[in-house]
Amino acid sequence: MKRLMLLVGLLISLCACASGPQPIPPPKLPYYAWYVGLAAPKHMEVWVETVDVIDQRGLPFFHVTGGVASYTGSAKGWHNGVSGGMPINNVDLPERLFLRWQSLVEPQAYKLRIHIPQWVRDEMVKPERVYCQGAKEWIDDYRKVISLGMAPGGIIKVWLGGPCLAFKEIGRYQAEIETRGPYLNNKGEYYRAPTPEAKAWIEKNGIP
Repeated sequence: MKRLMLLVGLLISLCACASGPQPIPPPKLPYYAWYVGLAAPKHMEVWVETVDVIDQRGLPFFHVTGGVASYTGSAKGWHNGVSGGMPINNVDLPERLFLRWQSLVEPQAYKLRIHIPQWVRDEMVKPERVYCQGAKEWIDDYRKVISLGMAPGGIIKVWLGGPCLAFKEIGRYQAEIETRGPYLNNKGEYYRAPTPEAKAWIEKNGIP
């Protein structure tokens, strides 16, 4: 009788394991990763706390990238997107992006939720024949880079481009002030300061 009860218990356990959470299959994309690039005007230094993603399957991915942005050659605007950036592996095409960052020159913390339109996802998987200057040959390239341009005042521009393809503007957005402060610490303390060069430029010229 004991053996029978143990056998029944083992079968129940095996059934429970079999019906438990299954591994998430990798997304079916024509490349191994898409990218997020971070940009800001020269001297308008930012520190990105986090970029989070909800992909088109509805799955959330937190802290996929962050840190220092790539700075342009002018303090009065962005270049139209930044190539490269952080590869976003094993994540399907984005449906929404969540961005939280510090504008170090103000200083102020901001947050923004960005809805990615369907036309962007369509573009991300559409190959385009182009002559690539870097490779010195014709290739099939993809617009797999989403570039986030941040500026003081919580202004954001978003572009879509590729390593050898021009960037297209997705949209311009106004972020909200993050009332909980940097790193959500509710203290208003900023843990990074602008570089001496940026601080000197702002003191002399102000924020455009």
